[in-house]
Amino acid sequence: MAGIPATSPRGQICSVTRLVAIAVLTGLPPRLAAQAPHAANPERPSVATHAYTVAPGYAELEQGVRAQGLGNFRDQTTWEFNLKIGVAPPVQLGLFGTGYNRTEQGNGVGDVGVALKLRRDLSATHSLALVPAVTLPTGDQSLGLGAGRVLGSLLAVWSFELGGLLHADLNAGPVGIGAGRPQALGTASFTRGLGRWGVAAEVYGYTSGSAGAGQGGLLGAVTVRPAEWLVVDGGGVVGLGAAGRDQLFLGVTTNLGRIFK
Repeated sequence: MAGIPATSPRGQICSVTRLVAIAVLTGLPPRLAAQAPHAANPERPSVATHAYTVAPGYAELEQGVRAQGLGNFRDQTTWEFNLKIGVAPPVQLGLFGTGYNRTEQGNGVGDVGVALKLRRDLSATHSLALVPAVTLPTGDQSLGLGAGRVLGSLLAVWSFELGGLLHADLNAGPVGIGAGRPQALGTASFTRGLGRWGVAAEVYGYTSGSAGAGQGGLLGAVTVRPAEWLVVDGGGVVGLGAAGRDQLFLGVTTNLGRIFK
């Protein structure tokens, strides 16, 4: 972004985002993922998203509850959702937000938004994606339920396999666009499947900006797949930095099947 030194963390993350954008928009033709279209493929519970998209015509609903706070789990409780719709082989539309938000000041609906994921497969084990998103100020800012303004983000995503043992998702890009000085987000998420079970670990961090203070976290989670179309997750986060919040969460991802042809 203009005015950001290329050697700063924010400048380096913006440079990575630009490179991924070029690759996604001008790279090799997209290829369909080998995963069955009715198999759930959650982006949660990590901060990072993966590069893959829901099959065209199919929908998938992610939702979960989260308790968090500074040194406790009582400061805030939320119910979050993300409805993902496959629009075309390389394109996914996401309708996401906080359906319920409880803070020490009050409770109600939080901010909601829309995201578009554009995928580009580089090989059978490496995929890139570009994810622009916008959130709307539907939450009451005076009660701490929302940002009080329209905010944007632009994340670059790289998903790949590590020797057949681990799956990795790396995200980088500016967030909080529209509040003044944007923040930079960087994440590294790693997952391992163990039959129906799986484990996930992630480290993430935000630089300080007009939308919020710099913070980070270490995430750990366990997942289980009772059925091909259903994944349940649970875990927690240890907050890093003065503004980093400790968290506990529990969620479920449901592939809703084909909704249009």
